[in-house]
Amino acid sequence: MKSARPTRLARHRAPSKQRATRLAALGPVALPPPASKPAAAKCDPSTLRIVLDVGHTAESEGAISARNVAEFTFNLRLARLIEEKLKADGFAETRLLLTEGKARPSLFKRVAAANNLHADLLLSVHHDSVPNKMLEDWEFEGQKRHFSDRFSGYSVFVSRNNPDFRTSLLFAELVAREMKAEGLQYAEQYSQPIMGHDQHPLLNKDTGVYSYDKLIVLRRTAMPAVLLEAGSIINRDEELKMDSPERRNAISSGVASAVKEFCEPRWALLGPL
Repeated sequence: MKSARPTRLARHRAPSKQRATRLAALGPVALPPPASKPAAAKCDPSTLRIVLDVGHTAESEGAISARNVAEFTFNLRLARLIEEKLKADGFAETRLLLTEGKARPSLFKRVAAANNLHADLLLSVHHDSVPNKMLEDWEFEGQKRHFSDRFSGYSVFVSRNNPDFRTSLLFAELVAREMKAEGLQYAEQYSQPIMGHDQHPLLNKDTGVYSYDKLIVLRRTAMPAVLLEAGSIINRDEELKMDSPERRNAISSGVASAVKEFCEPRWALLGPL
């Protein structure tokens, strides 16, 4: 069921000196020109349509944790908690997006679903692993399993090819800063050559925001889009933390706070555009 979308107002440009000062708060990232789609002058939580994309599917479960739990299970559990917190905060139009099928076809399905919902914002929820070459063997419950304790932490991704990269980056920064405020550290490995084809440019070394320009769910959605890797489930210690109510509550609360900040008057962060 669709609700009325908030009224859109035209952008107004502030003097360049003021804009430079305000944008400095976002770190050393060179932002593109504003997207053609005008930003809302006022955000109404009751009509802001947020899509929580549950990463992977029941048929294509994503990474397998050190204790043999599918990433999809972690993603769904965390996304449901985020949905609960957002709705409790008045974001009644929050939608949980679940898709079916194999990995790549499901990506196009979720993009189409988000676009058909006319969402204002998309957050794709995932949990992290490592390239296969970094995996080690161990025994858990009498079975051979794989693990890597080498890396840990959250990561936040955006695509510079998203039609509203500027707003995507703004929301990514808010999410990342809330993760830091919860005492979490970001995963630093994605900027390292050892990651091979999984290496990505680090846009902000203070918060852990990376670009993943070719990722379908980030670049082909019509709305601002961000992907959150909540933590590493292939790391044995961090998997236990990610499985705890305390960590899930910290992450979901951080995301909810980021959405509330995003919905506050945009000019508080960027100034009138």
